[in-house]
Amino acid sequence: MANTETRKAPINIRALAAQRNLIDSAAAAVNKSRSDFMLEAACREAENVLLDQRLFFVQEEEFAAFEAALKTPAAEAMKKILAARAPWED
Repeated sequence: MANTETRKAPINIRALAAQRNLIDSAAAAVNKSRSDFMLEAACREAENVLLDQRLFFVQEEEFAAFEAALKTPAAEAMKKILAARAPWED
């Protein structure tokens, strides 16, 4: 994650001494500063969390069933529910 921009947005956290020591040991193992290690780890996890909400893998058969369900016309009851206004919209 080589970025030549100057970091301007502060991120401050409190940690237990044992947590800080663990992070420091891991950062030293990969020859990084605590800040660089934590920022890279946090960004990597943030990307994973967001990707998990958008990207999923299925087998061919499962995907075919998913596509078929999408192409199936909605039941009348579902159309009625979707057309109704929510109570908080009144």
